[in-house]
Amino acid sequence: MALLSACGEPPQPQPTSPTYATASAAPVPLDPALPTPATQPLTPPATVPTYATTYPPLTLPPPATIPPATIATLAPTTTAPTEKSPTPTPSHAPKCTTVPTGPEIVALAKKEEGMAKVPLVVQEGPFCSGTWSFTALGLKGVEEDPFMIVATGSGATLTRVAAGSEVCINPVQNSAPPGIRVLACGF
Repeated sequence: MALLSACGEPPQPQPTSPTYATASAAPVPLDPALPTPATQPLTPPATVPTYATTYPPLTLPPPATIPPATIATLAPTTTAPTEKSPTPTPSHAPKCTTVPTGPEIVALAKKEEGMAKVPLVVQEGPFCSGTWSFTALGLKGVEEDPFMIVATGSGATLTRVAAGSEVCINPVQNSAPPGIRVLACGF
């Protein structure tokens, strides 16, 4: 009960409206000062003034001619939006001009376990950047995923860094020059 007293007075019933009167069949008396519909005087319709429907000819100035050179300078130039990556992908390393040679890379690949008797040929490369090289090898006469070699040095110091179908390993990602890394890893 203490809870209800805290809210104030209870709501009071809404007031009711008086009942509506029903329409009666008796006519409503009209004001005698007003004319009845039958006795209203008729007024003729108002006359609408007529206007001339022809207009004098309109003379326009000749169209302006703009030289094409001016049009070219006035035309808006639009360029396609270019998507920029946060860091642009470097270009890949160029083909080696001296060492290592293709036969040197094939000899290095033959040192891999199980590769000694495999007929390997150079498909792409070797590509060089500094002391690093990248070469894609394949089986003679067979088109399939290349056997890739990432190496450092040349001649007697030629050393394999990575070999196989996936050569994007940590030493290549972290230490290879950008031109070799883009060939081996794609970035």
